Amino acid sequence: MPQLLSVQVARARRVVIHDRSVLTAIHKQAVHGPVAVMPLGLEGDEQADLSVHGGLDKAVYAYPAEHYARWQVVRREAGLSGLQDTLPWGSVGENLTLQGLLETDVWVGDILRFANCALRVTQPREPCYKFNATMGFNTAAKVMAQQGCCGFYLAVKEPGSLQAGEDFELVAGPRRLSIPEMFRAKMFKHLR
Repeated sequence: MPQLLSVQVARARRVVIHDRSVLTAIHKQAVHGPVAVMPLGLEGDEQADLSVHGGLDKAVYAYPAEHYARWQVVRREAGLSGLQDTLPWGSVGENLTLQGLLETDVWVGDILRFANCALRVTQPREPCYKFNATMGFNTAAKVMAQQGCCGFYLAVKEPGSLQAGEDFELVAGPRRLSIPEMFRAKMFKHLR
């Protein structure tokens, strides 16, 4: 059964990226104990750019823990091993770090059923320049696009609460469009 390893939130704050001040909430920090899940996301979490994050269909961002080892290798290859030997959960900007559920297992409309809430899969995450800055090298978004390790957004189907350590069930939806198919289509559009 898949498991929720960690829950992260962040308030939007200003950071300097490429010599300009930008508002971001990508720097997520772990929350201990139960977290309220509301229609627009997790209690204590914000999205800085609502044109690409947040809203009802992108209320929560989930990311497979299995990809973290790959990111550490990629960062070492980019000469960044001195930055941090281990990336903490939330480093990719995700709210939920999941174990046992990859993008290849997930379809738009599937439900992640937790003990006290339910979240519906809506779409893959599209990487941006803020992701490059967070990962510490300018081709991180390109690597994500090429490797398909994007994670996925969730809408809140049933509000409630969740917490790290919970097991959850994947309930199949209509199974018409997979997250990898949708991600490839979005990335092809951007790379043309």
